[in-house]
Amino acid sequence: MGFLKEFKDFAMKGNLVDIAVGFVMGAAFNKVVASFTGGIVSPLIGLLFNADFKDVKYVIKEGTVNDAGETVGEVSVLWGEFLTNVIDFVIVAFVMFLIVKGVNRMKKKEEPAPEPPKGPSQEELLAEIRDLLKK
Repeated sequence: MGFLKEFKDFAMKGNLVDIAVGFVMGAAFNKVVASFTGGIVSPLIGLLFNADFKDVKYVIKEGTVNDAGETVGEVSVLWGEFLTNVIDFVIVAFVMFLIVKGVNRMKKKEEPAPEPPKGPSQEELLAEIRDLLKK
């Protein structure tokens, strides 16, 4: 039973629960950013290429079209999709930076530890004890 209790204590720590909530919120936020990038940013950038930006690619080897109308055997670099994902990452990273910065600003600043009381040093006390013992 010790192992289960230890695991429960670990799982219920505030930091772990906070991380789990942050992970779920981050996944949901990532979907919002992906839809923003795919629905707004990519089409605007795609105007430059006269195509959907996410579909822009560099074809290394042409493929053939089969009876179903699908391209088979094509080798290409999907740089438009990669760049879209990089834009998604930059947006998410920037917003997470702003959130962490805001949370850190809202945290109560730790007060510096009070200075020890001013008084005689250890050497002065020892000298005083020595003088008292001489009397």
